[in-house]
Amino acid sequence: MLKKKICVIGLGYIGLPTAALLANRGYDVHGVDVVQSTVDIINRGEIHIVEPELDTFVKAAVNSGKLKADLKPTEADVFIIAVPTPFHEGFVPNIDYVVSATKSIAPYVKDGNIVILESTSPVGTTDKVEEVLKESGVDTSKLFVAHCPERVLPGHIMRELVQNDRIVGGTTDAATKITAEFYRDFVEGEVLETDAKTAEMAKLTENSFRDTNIAFANELSILCDKFGINVWELIRLANRHPRVNILQPGAGVGGHCIAVDPWFIVHAGGADAKMIRTAREVNTYKTEWAIEKVKNAALKFEAENGRKAKVACMGLAFKPDIDDLRESPALFITKRLIADGLDVLAVEPNIKTYKDIEIVDYKKAIGQADIITFLVAHKEFKKLEVVTELDFCGVLNK
Repeated sequence: MLKKKICVIGLGYIGLPTAALLANRGYDVHGVDVVQSTVDIINRGEIHIVEPELDTFVKAAVNSGKLKADLKPTEADVFIIAVPTPFHEGFVPNIDYVVSATKSIAPYVKDGNIVILESTSPVGTTDKVEEVLKESGVDTSKLFVAHCPERVLPGHIMRELVQNDRIVGGTTDAATKITAEFYRDFVEGEVLETDAKTAEMAKLTENSFRDTNIAFANELSILCDKFGINVWELIRLANRHPRVNILQPGAGVGGHCIAVDPWFIVHAGGADAKMIRTAREVNTYKTEWAIEKVKNAALKFEAENGRKAKVACMGLAFKPDIDDLRESPALFITKRLIADGLDVLAVEPNIKTYKDIEIVDYKKAIGQADIITFLVAHKEFKKLEVVTELDFCGVLNK
């Protein structure tokens, strides 16, 4: 079968792995990003994000001539939109990037093309993509427009892109079937067919379910702190029950999906989204609670020693062993502590620099700090022999 030409809009944490995977499977892939430096890095066969195995895939794809990056789209058989979907102030969904990406491909779309929205989106966004194309003069009755949300775990993306089941929902039955066949060419997991709105809601539901379960663990950690109980031991014991599986608490919940997607449901569901809203509020409160714990420890140190404490914030990413800082509670905590006047040593082994925050080597920080707070359970930290009451991620719970 003749391989289709692919145009991927957005070369970030999902778009670039998808583009590199498809290129290694024999597709001609044209990747698009609005950042010139990102385009240049990829065209050198290098990567601008941290993700295991991605560098090997990108280098092979570029060297083979199957992957090229550019600032503008080109004609293709399949267009994949993989751009951010953040929210405006007040947790109102923001699909501006999706609309912009859709407008950018409109001049290049031809009859018979497949247009896929992979960005996690509020219900109705795939219909919006079709609407924008129609407003741009495209005859959408001759296109196949569908949603196929990514369901990968950072740190395992290259494997999960292939092995995970995928949900495909088109704006028409024909779009669903045509798009599903495209994914079946490279996905080893099952490709499940539905309609566009159900596919959109499925991804939001998955992440809201996880957010709710994490909220239970985070609330439990706050209660255990009040009761003088080791929450890690408690969860380990409770999970020995055959029908109990409590997740691990943290400093909150981060990342572009779990910390964002529930708000899409809450915004649309209003007062009926009671549990989903409460879970979000609990996880947000856990971050504020952690900030107060660190500030109280710093005040106590200053009262006892007559000087300000140096506080090591161990980890800035939203989860272990990656460089992704999107919606990271660890980064939020660190910024707040700095803003509130604390003397902070910011540690993140997976990045070299970050805006106006100096990144300190973790061994140096441990040696200089008066107070150590673990915010992310990076593998480097698990080897440390440190005593602290401010381990919010269980890295010392060996």
